[in-house]
Amino acid sequence: MTSAVVVGAGVIGATVAWSLVQAGYDVDVIDARSPGEGATRASAGVLAPYIEGAPASPLRTLGHEGLELYDTFVQQLTRDSGQPVVYARGGTLEVALTVPEAERLGTESGLLWQAGIEGRWVPAALLDEVEPAINREATGALLVPMHGFVGVGSLTRAALGAAMARGTRVHTHTGAVQIASGPQGSAEVRTASRTWTADVVVMAAGSWSSQVTVEGADPVPVTPIRGQLLQLQASPGLLHRVIWGTAGYLVPWPDGTVLAGATVEDVGFDESLTEDGCAGLRQMAAALIPALAHSPVIEARTGLRPKSPDDLPLIGRSAVVPAVIYATGHYRNGVLLAPYTAHLVQRLARDPQAAVPAGMRPDRFGARL
Repeated sequence: MTSAVVVGAGVIGATVAWSLVQAGYDVDVIDARSPGEGATRASAGVLAPYIEGAPASPLRTLGHEGLELYDTFVQQLTRDSGQPVVYARGGTLEVALTVPEAERLGTESGLLWQAGIEGRWVPAALLDEVEPAINREATGALLVPMHGFVGVGSLTRAALGAAMARGTRVHTHTGAVQIASGPQGSAEVRTASRTWTADVVVMAAGSWSSQVTVEGADPVPVTPIRGQLLQLQASPGLLHRVIWGTAGYLVPWPDGTVLAGATVEDVGFDESLTEDGCAGLRQMAAALIPALAHSPVIEARTGLRPKSPDDLPLIGRSAVVPAVIYATGHYRNGVLLAPYTAHLVQRLARDPQAAVPAGMRPDRFGARL
């Protein structure tokens, strides 16, 4: 049986492992921490390519492809794992609190319709019918019904559970130190205590991908960007969909709580929670939904998102150690792009000559990877 080692047990590593198992690979997953304890833990799971990506941008195109896969992806994952995955496609409501914001969103609504995407402009007078809790001073909002969210923790657990049910072994608190060429075109993954030899090694370590040495290659060009997230107590049914503003977003959870995220901070590998970060998130939440102004904080989380120089992921075979496939640098869109990434990595594993969109090639920045 063909073997694979996946370095990283976040949402990308977990879904890649499940995809490789489906293709008949014997898979080991290794992670320096417990599964989902990196950027995955602090992700609100928003699926909104028509907010995150600018019109006609590669990110919007990739995000659309990822979102198109999600219904089938979650159905298959739930079936294979026997575990529930929190998932809803109730849309997003991007709120304008000023006239310039309303003008921008009105223009965006027209562009979406031209592209064949439903993007409904909701004037201020009708907001109460769509989301009664929205700030009364809002000047309008853009409703995109196809958007939604997924429970990233439940998605990661289900993917690992489905993979483990078919023989995958997960090794926690086992961080990769070096990857090198092995015999007969394989690769060796070396940790402080053990070495694996595999036909395919997938680098899916997120922000820590830059800390794993690939023999003969440059460091992976990803930068950790801290994101802080709050879970707020709220009245059940307060919100009906994801609410988005210029300073952040709110995600209504099935248990009645609301996730408020997220900060964007270039502070290296510092995963600390800060008073300023949490205060800013509370201010953002209250500006969009005044009823959240005094909501108790149930939990505060933080994670480091892996940002590439152009905010697009690095996916593709290594030119230095061909048995290595990079699947990292997803920044704020790892969850949205997880199904697409998992399918692309499976295709690359089975066919070393498989095409990769030029905008995601790992060597596009001139680094020797």
